[in-house]
Amino acid sequence: MSPRPRKPHAPRRSQASRLLVGAVLAAFVVFFVLPVLWLVLAATKTDHQLVNGNPLSFGSWHALKANWSALTGFQDDAIMLWLRNSAVYAGISLVITLCVAVPAGYALAMTEFRGRRTLLIATLIVMLMPNATLVVPLFLEINAVQLVGTMWSIILPYSFYPFGVYLTYIYFTTAVPRDLLAAARIDGCTEFGVFRHVALPLATPVIALVGFFSFVANWTNYFLPYVMLPESDQMPVQVGVGTLLSNVPSFNPTVGSLAIERPQLALATLLAITPVLVVFLFSQRFLVAGMLAGATKE
Repeated sequence: MSPRPRKPHAPRRSQASRLLVGAVLAAFVVFFVLPVLWLVLAATKTDHQLVNGNPLSFGSWHALKANWSALTGFQDDAIMLWLRNSAVYAGISLVITLCVAVPAGYALAMTEFRGRRTLLIATLIVMLMPNATLVVPLFLEINAVQLVGTMWSIILPYSFYPFGVYLTYIYFTTAVPRDLLAAARIDGCTEFGVFRHVALPLATPVIALVGFFSFVANWTNYFLPYVMLPESDQMPVQVGVGTLLSNVPSFNPTVGSLAIERPQLALATLLAITPVLVVFLFSQRFLVAGMLAGATKE
């Protein structure tokens, strides 16, 4: 009889798994953690230290304060105005999105009507299209109603969020028991009452998920407000950071007295991404619940 093949040793297999995990974590640190760390430290340096010093060294609190003073002094504290504009645009759009996307997803999931399948397919197609492809048609539509240059030229397109509609449709289709809704109707609830008192409380995780994705998409959008808003005092912070970039001598040698140095640009970038990080930290529990809510069907 031929000898039985030897089984691989468990310690070797475990060691290989640890090496693989270590390699993945090392790649994560190199590609994600180090750039963020560099950005944070860059705001604490002078321009000379940023170019010639250790990339991962801390500068000084004095340099950080000087960079903050220079940044807030640009165009009479324009960075704070841009942050406030972003908060207004993203906040109002978020409220409208939740008021429209959640009921629309519920209606698509729970009711049958003519054209429902066509509407679902159209929602999916628009959801998959890159945002940049819609900017020119949106500009023509907004210009036709003479809203270009107003806050509504940003808020109304932001509020149209087909991904939120489709996400809530999937959630109500897979995670909400229809028998529970039918029992509420038997007890005398109207359709609006069923949605308000039964379906909506069960949909808290997916509402948080839609809200987070909508807020991030609105806050980080650059191309649409760049096209729609001609005035500096109307800009959101993403477009404002682009304006700062054009005033850095290293990128634009023709810049005049309004020069911005690279550490100040790094500080502005940190200010631009901080609201998204704060929202993520406070909503991550609901985000995880929302992502797993439709994973299984009852």
